[in-house]
Amino acid sequence: MSSQKLPQHLLQLVQLAKHNHSLKLTKQAHAQIHSMGFHQNPIILTNLINAYSHSQNPLQSLKLFNTIRLKDVYLYNTLMSAFTKHNLFHQSFDLFNEMSRSVDCLPDGFTFSVLAKVSGLIGDFLVGKWVHGKSVKCGFEKDIVLMNSLMSMYGKCGVSQESRKLFDEMPQRSVSSWNVMLSGYVDGETYRVWGFFKEMLDEGFRPNEFTLSNLLPLCGSGLGKFDYGRELHCYIIRNGMDLDVNSGVHLDCCLIDMYSRFSKVSLARLIFNRTRFKNVFVWTAMMNCYLQNGDPEETVCLFREMLRNVVEPNEVSVLTLLSACNIVAGLLGVEQIHAFSVRIGFADHTSLCNSLIDMYSKNGVLSYARQVFHQGCLSKDVITWSSMILGYGLHGKGQEAVDLYDKMIANGVKPDTIVVVGVLSACSRSGLTEKGLDIYKKAINVYGIEPNAEMCSCVVNLFRQSGKPEKALTFIKGMPSKPGPGVWGALVSSLDGHTDTETKVLGYRSLMEIEPDNPSNYVGLANLYATSGKWTYAADVRRAMRDRGLKKSPGCSWISINSKTHSFCVSDRAHPASNEIYETLNELILMAKSPGPDSCLIGKL
Repeated sequence: MSSQKLPQHLLQLVQLAKHNHSLKLTKQAHAQIHSMGFHQNPIILTNLINAYSHSQNPLQSLKLFNTIRLKDVYLYNTLMSAFTKHNLFHQSFDLFNEMSRSVDCLPDGFTFSVLAKVSGLIGDFLVGKWVHGKSVKCGFEKDIVLMNSLMSMYGKCGVSQESRKLFDEMPQRSVSSWNVMLSGYVDGETYRVWGFFKEMLDEGFRPNEFTLSNLLPLCGSGLGKFDYGRELHCYIIRNGMDLDVNSGVHLDCCLIDMYSRFSKVSLARLIFNRTRFKNVFVWTAMMNCYLQNGDPEETVCLFREMLRNVVEPNEVSVLTLLSACNIVAGLLGVEQIHAFSVRIGFADHTSLCNSLIDMYSKNGVLSYARQVFHQGCLSKDVITWSSMILGYGLHGKGQEAVDLYDKMIANGVKPDTIVVVGVLSACSRSGLTEKGLDIYKKAINVYGIEPNAEMCSCVVNLFRQSGKPEKALTFIKGMPSKPGPGVWGALVSSLDGHTDTETKVLGYRSLMEIEPDNPSNYVGLANLYATSGKWTYAADVRRAMRDRGLKKSPGCSWISINSKTHSFCVSDRAHPASNEIYETLNELILMAKSPGPDSCLIGKL
């Protein structure tokens, strides 16, 4: 029956199921195929395997594959791609081994392309090298698509020199070959990107949307220049690439992001307004532009406009809105977006839960953060744990932070630098010195975490809490990397109340060497010398400070009222309501000093 002419409606039904990622439609199509006797037709089965994969059922694809009597290379490749898409990497190689044992089915270039992709995803250079050798042995060294996949694999494995070697040896190249190399440079050797792009143009290759989407994020960061971004924008317009429905929308997002990094909000908005097909990604890019350039109110307004245009928000747009509302309305804004995310079904998404935990903690409502952590977040990653641990530390609950850290370890979650800094900071604030030092040692020796400046600052603070500044200095001298300002600052703070002037001087001198333009370091050292009676040294430090043109900034405080921030410096009368403020302050001082039944409060003020 499989040799009969294949009815087009069957293929259309399978394609519809695949397009809609629908398991129900896929099963209905499968039933019709079987009832009509096409259950061994390789063309229809290849598409059906693909449909099961798109409906998140790769194992169902495998079951279907096992029922096929005569398997060709396309069936093997389709199932291998399905396994790779769902991160079933070992199964992809097992299928290749099964394919290699078959005498009737030989691998082709696409087979090795899939294996190269798998090798890159797992970051196994040796396996990737074996795939490369095997593909050459089978005679596919001129397959451009395969060579591109191998170059990408080498880049993901961190051996860009192998990518360049393979690129140089290719007898023929495509634009995709140059794109693969460009993306590799973007991830690592950024300084070589623009020269390589010029080389691409000199050889007559015209950049496509993938080339431009690799280059535009570089404009405004590192060696990227605004002129480069404008030239790329002009190229897009000249070649009509902004008019294409699919690539145009993606490039518009990249352009909005590029102009946002240069604070060209009006130009970004111009691109947004001219985008004909605004999907959620374009709206989110523009929202993020306003947020990053200090206009959270406009971010909120744009989100409302997006809803009025019947564009469904995604997780990223909700996260952007959450950050904006936190700035505009504080706790009330966070609560409102939390409720909105519950209504649209995003409340249990891990990244959103992570942000909610962080924002509730910073807004002083630890109970809400704890509720999101324990009840709202179904799938916790290391960021979820670290956000809650940092929240406990921020509120001075060191023991709770330590207990949660131990629970995280017990759940098999490997700690990273951020979570270790969080728990060490919590231990430092709560005086849990021995526990903190034990966590630090295990992080280094058991989990192989490289100590950074923040971790070392926390350790110095732990020694300060235990009243052992001499151990802090010994620790600093034994650090594997050069201590930064945070480490020396922690040491100087640990010596408050101690008579060890020599160590204090060492700390301030080190800070001045690292931060020569920070006036606080000069003032601190000059005051230290003055307190010790070394007036000549104090004068020398203040003279060095004047020679560098440094001035100590006056103390400053601020308060936010109705989303507007009011700042006040020492003896400041710049505020438009300063007369009323000082009058009220004088009244409060008089009330505090006047005798009465509550005069005992004077001692507390």
